[in-house]
Amino acid sequence: MQLKQNYKIIVAAGLNNEIGAHGDLLWHLPKDMKWFKEHTTGADVIMGRKTYESFPAKFRPLPNRTNIVITKNKDLQLEEGVKIFTSLEDAFAFSEECTTTEKFIIGGGKIYELALPFCSEIYLTRVHASFPQADTFFPELNPRIWRKIWEEYHLSDEKHAYDFSFVRYEKV
Repeated sequence: MQLKQNYKIIVAAGLNNEIGAHGDLLWHLPKDMKWFKEHTTGADVIMGRKTYESFPAKFRPLPNRTNIVITKNKDLQLEEGVKIFTSLEDAFAFSEECTTTEKFIIGGGKIYELALPFCSEIYLTRVHASFPQADTFFPELNPRIWRKIWEEYHLSDEKHAYDFSFVRYEKV
């Protein structure tokens, strides 16, 4: 599949690439939520059904973004304005026609795995802790393909239970 647009991944993952458990996040980091909002507002956001359903109802669809959901269920009905596709290829085809300049893959684990080869950048929030209860993971990054270009470390505080870093990677 040849894409004209620049697709990016945005993800928060623990030290062992954990991203979730039982359809929910493993942490609450307000600075990460702000980072996510700052980068994805105005963008196309491509996600799986479970990721979409994990957002609180009051945030669905994610405001000021083109919400694109991938599901195996071709009869799925979601809130008005949500674009639903049964394959990543169809979701990309729709997004390619959107005038939106930013394109983000926002989860979950299977969607990240399928989309990774088509992305040129990764915005990773690395949570500096392990989460043994995790059941959903981000794919391992191959250092021959992905190069770290920027990192900003944040210490835990009264609102953030874990140290974390914002990290940007680009495809070599």
